Amino acid sequence: MIYEALLDEAHQEGLTVKEKPLKYNNGRIKGKRIAIRKDIETTTEKACVLAEELGHYHTTVGDITDLSDPQNRKQERQARLWGYNKLIGLTGIIQAFRAGCHSRHETAEYLGVTEQFLQECIDCYTEKYGEYTKIDNYIIFFIPNLAVMEEV
Repeated sequence: MIYEALLDEAHQEGLTVKEKPLKYNNGRIKGKRIAIRKDIETTTEKACVLAEELGHYHTTVGDITDLSDPQNRKQERQARLWGYNKLIGLTGIIQAFRAGCHSRHETAEYLGVTEQFLQECIDCYTEKYGEYTKIDNYIIFFIPNLAVMEEV
């Protein structure tokens, strides 16, 4: 369902999304056209790819395919962060905790993302926030493992 919602969002933005046989990437964006690799097995994986490509649409300027350029790497990180915030976010991590998720697998399944996408999100949030961050009356720990604690 998340993939379909992202497709609707892309359409509302005036973007065309097509599944195509890509050789080197899971997704690509050029102008207002997004290609998603056709043979990706699950809609969950496709949603993760589409979220990142939408992140590129919203945050990237120009051709950033040369990742040896620090500016391009920075834009790549921003696009991924946009996707992580879109599909997971700090509030999503808290919602998963409140729903009783106790493992990375349960959390990823609850949020509708792959475990790899969740781990990449945690790694990105660790770079951004450090060992932990606070939101409302919750503390989200990223190191040594993802954990949420409610302050009383």
